[in-house]
Amino acid sequence: MRISIVTGASSGLGREFAKQVAAAGGIDQLWVVARRAERLEALKAELEVSHAGLIVRPVALDLTSQPEIDKLAEMLAAENPQVDVLVNASGFGKYGTYRDLTTEEITQMIDLNCKSVVLLTYAVLPFMAAKSRVLNMGSASAFQPLPEFNMYASTKSFVVHFSRALNVELKSRGISVTCVCPGFVRTEFFDVARDTANPDTCQNFTPMYEPEDVVRKALADSLRGKDLSVLGLNTKLKRMAGKLLPAKMVMATWMKIK
Repeated sequence: MRISIVTGASSGLGREFAKQVAAAGGIDQLWVVARRAERLEALKAELEVSHAGLIVRPVALDLTSQPEIDKLAEMLAAENPQVDVLVNASGFGKYGTYRDLTTEEITQMIDLNCKSVVLLTYAVLPFMAAKSRVLNMGSASAFQPLPEFNMYASTKSFVVHFSRALNVELKSRGISVTCVCPGFVRTEFFDVARDTANPDTCQNFTPMYEPEDVVRKALADSLRGKDLSVLGLNTKLKRMAGKLLPAKMVMATWMKIK
């Protein structure tokens, strides 16, 4: 049995990844993972109607919990499928300084954005073969330090480094790892990010990209074996600035435009 797995599938980029992975075909089942079971059931109904023969399997889990991640690993061991594509799209951010974020918010960001990506990827890798692909959600915020959005940006910087190094480690197996690093994307991300003690920390969200475009390019870049997928000139310039300019200059610019 050949399957693909998409986390964060209940909304935003995860949901769009599920739709486009389903449309690409070539698999028997699509496992969609998120906390909100009712949304996963709705996605299952939508995708099984539009893609005859595809079985969509909702897996309601909280990936900030180690035992929940272990449940998915146990499901894989029981089914022993070949995993063609793993998309780690679960994640969230919160605006604010060190004074504004609670210990719970900080811990959950690290657990979901970093820990779950590593543990879930390592749990899936034994079920992957040559030409299998991993896509991890990074962010344009990973390319430079971002005061007042520090915790989220730092978690995504971790994901970028983890993904690019793992891509090299897996070359001998013919498995690719792509880190997807968009700028601002029109999703529910902002509703969550603003639900904090300092919701107005960041207010400039231009340019805004569409989920369909981000995912389309990400999947294409993954097929080409690229370790980074960066959409848009503005996002590419951010990456270049983070590489070429002094960090103090980049941070000072961010503080003016945020």
